[in-house]
This record gives sequence, structure tokens and C-alpha cells, in this order.
Amino acid sequence: MSTPPKILVVDDTRANLVAMRHLLADCGAELVEASSGNEALSLCLDQQFALILLDVNMPDMDGFEVAALLGEAEQLRDTPVIFVTAAYADDLNRLKGYRSGAVDYIAKPINDVILQSKVRVFLELHTARMQLQQTLEELSARNQQLQVEITERQRIEAKVRHQATHDMLTGLPNRVLFHDRLRASMQRAGGDKGFALALVDIDGFKAVNDTYGHPAGDALLQAIAARLNNHVRTEDTVARLGGDEFALIFEGVDNIQAVLQRCEEICDMLAKPYPLSGTRGEFTAHVSASIGVAQWHAQIESDEALIQAADRALYQAKENGKNGCVLSS
Repeated sequence: MSTPPKILVVDDTRANLVAMRHLLADCGAELVEASSGNEALSLCLDQQFALILLDVNMPDMDGFEVAALLGEAEQLRDTPVIFVTAAYADDLNRLKGYRSGAVDYIAKPINDVILQSKVRVFLELHTARMQLQQTLEELSARNQQLQVEITERQRIEAKVRHQATHDMLTGLPNRVLFHDRLRASMQRAGGDKGFALALVDIDGFKAVNDTYGHPAGDALLQAIAARLNNHVRTEDTVARLGGDEFALIFEGVDNIQAVLQRCEEICDMLAKPYPLSGTRGEFTAHVSASIGVAQWHAQIESDEALIQAADRALYQAKENGKNGCVLSS
């Protein structure tokens, strides 16, 4: 059950308060009484009122002063004030009251029909305003909830998109994203600047996997991915194609010998020991890498043709004894 609205009746005459209480007994609101302006202000700070019936002529602080002070307080200035006065016919007093914040006047002696009618109107306005405020609050809460839901959905969608294009074990771009990056590189390449593709196969990986178990193999692949990622520029791409196969896309290549030098450095870097932990405890893995390199040029018709050229060079690197790189002819 909702709390009934409150009406503050302010009058320094006890008999007038009693009369108001009688006239408004059935208005549907809770009546709160104050016998002075100071008491009225104190009550307004502690409670919320739908309407204030304010006597104009009071000692110490008259109704005009009380209304003016109410208007200065941000939380009170929207509370409607009806002046109750015997000076209703005085246009100057009435104008002064409006300037002080009054929304209406009721003349003394009070006509019970007029009083009840005006109070009913303001109570209806208060009810409508409270309903509107509640609706706005519910709408705001719903909007916030929708924003939370949208943010969560965007996070999940971004996660799904990332998982669809990245290797779950190493976090590197997977084969799908690798092909997208490769085709994009082919579209961008031109003039003096091109790019090169390197296919990397890890020598000795199967032996580590067989000897120390798949968890150790996974840890080794993660370590290899980290080394590769730290050894290329931000504009280059490191991808895991599957198993122990990786691919590197070197952007902005104008000197293939510099790329070969970088691949030799990568071979040296990947051949360094890997301190790891497996199901049998800590161990050190020793592997190497064979790398096949192919440089893009305009005569290459497709990304698959470029991959095949790098793959032939990789095969040759393995034939040459592994742990080295070969440039496609």
C-alpha cells in the first residue's frame, strides 16, 4: 500500500489549525501542522509535502518570508504553496505573494468548498507527478540494465570473434586470420614496398611431446609463440597454422636479404633452451626451427601460390639439415 501524500498547514492560531483539520479530514492526505514559520521550515527539511497551506500573517516570520526561504532551497522550491490570508483583495499583497513563490490564494474566512476543491486539484497534480517520477526512475533503471546487457553482449561477441580468429592455446592469429592478413598484404603491396612470407616448422617438437607428454608440448608451443611474438614488429603478423607450424608475414619489405637475416636470428632465438615444467617435473626442452621464405611479387597470382612457394623453401630447409632458413627461388 502506497504512503498517502502529506499536506503542511501553517498557522499561528490554534483554532485555525483545528478548523483546517476538520475541513480536510477526508481529503486523502496526511495533515502535518506547524504554528510558526521556523517550525514549518524545519518540517520541510525533514519531510516531503505535496502541498503547503501557509498563513500570511504570523509573528516573527510571515508567510512571504517563509515562501521566499522555501524557494531558495533546491529540494523545496517545487513544493506548491497556497497562501491563506484575509488580504486576498489587496492586489499588492497578492503580487508580493506570487513573487515569493505562491501558486494560489485562499481568502479568509475560508470557503470549505473552495478549499477542498483546490486541495484536491493539487493532490491530483502531486499524484501525477509522483507517478511520472516513478515511471522515469523505472525507465532509467531499465535503460541502465539494457546498457549493462548490451555491454555484456558486446563483450561476449568480441570474445567469440576473437576465439574464431585466434589460436586457443597460444593466443596467436589462427589459420583463418592468417589468410585474411595475407590477402590484405597482397592488396596493399605495390611500388618499391612489398612483403614476405615465412613458414616456420619446429624441429624436434614431436620428441618433446612423446617424452614429456602433451601438457609439456603445449607449454613449449606457448613459449615458442611468445618468443616469436616478441621478435617481430607490431605491423608484422605471427600466426599458428596448427601443430608445430607457424607463419610470419613481414610487412614493408624492400630488401629480402634483410628478411633472411631476421629469419636467421629467429632460428638462433628459437634454438635456445626452454626451461619448462611437465607431469614428470621440471625439464629443459631443446628444439630448433626450419624456415622457408617467399617474397611477394606481382607475378604471384594468389595467396595459395605464395604459401606453396614458402612451403617448398621450408621443405628444402629441412632437407638441408634443419635449423636454418631457405629463400624460395
